[in-house]
Amino acid sequence: MLLVALAAVSLFIGASSEVTVSGVASGDDEALFLLAASRIPRTVALLLVGAALGIAGLIMQMLVRNKFVEPSTTGVTEFATLGMMTALVLWPGMAILPRMAFVSLFALAGTWVFLRIIRFVPVRTLVLVPLVGIMLGGVVGAVTTFFAYRLDLLQALGQWMQGSFSSVMRGRYEFLWIAAVMMILAWIAADRFSVIGLGEEFATNLGLNYRRVVAVGMIVIAVITACVLVTAGVLPFLGLVVPNIVSLMIGDNVRRAIPWVAGLGAGFVVACDLVARVVRFPYEMPLSVVVGIVGAGLFLWLLLRRRGRVH
Repeated sequence: MLLVALAAVSLFIGASSEVTVSGVASGDDEALFLLAASRIPRTVALLLVGAALGIAGLIMQMLVRNKFVEPSTTGVTEFATLGMMTALVLWPGMAILPRMAFVSLFALAGTWVFLRIIRFVPVRTLVLVPLVGIMLGGVVGAVTTFFAYRLDLLQALGQWMQGSFSSVMRGRYEFLWIAAVMMILAWIAADRFSVIGLGEEFATNLGLNYRRVVAVGMIVIAVITACVLVTAGVLPFLGLVVPNIVSLMIGDNVRRAIPWVAGLGAGFVVACDLVARVVRFPYEMPLSVVVGIVGAGLFLWLLLRRRGRVH
């Protein structure tokens, strides 16, 4: 009910005063046009991005067996950004769908590199695993920034890196439905992700093809990261805090958790977007600023809450 209410409010908040409940009810042409061309696509995009990033974070936490990881704390987002810059250099006029596929390959490579590195990190060291991911992301991000500076692409890259939905309109968000397909795939394989969250030996003893399930999880994470980056930019910490909050409420059963993660993630993004739109109305703050502040605060709370359990 809260998610539906937030989505309804999102439809009528914006710089234009033409879109009102009375205007839509009376059939005002301009109000209906703005609603269909801008407000509805933006709200749908917010819901899809929030749900998809939350599920991507949940799957990554199962793969790594660590509650403090998600694409933006494991270097996956930075690898995807490197792919975006490479696409801008090699094929400046590349269409959205091929660009999304290209960025997905880089995100997939980033996921693989991170999983290979943490094999040498003790699993019980909860805080060390995300720190390794943050350092990996820092290195890749520095390389990306260096080449973007040398090639005079900092401004173009910064536009893609800044998480914002202000330019999302009809015709510019539809590829997010690919992320929705990945969410369905994650729900179908939910029980398998729950099992591999117990460890490779345990999963293998139960007859599960561990490598195949990990490969499916990597594809889900990479495609969702690419879809969100190409459409809206980077939204940090979302995939970290939402699955942790759901885990505190209902436990670690992935099949039970996925609907809650999707709903809470979508509501979290819509709420942050409303804040970004009204703080300096009629101007907008980048959504990534609001999500980053709230997400970082929740991440710090999670770290402090688990401090007594860290070894």
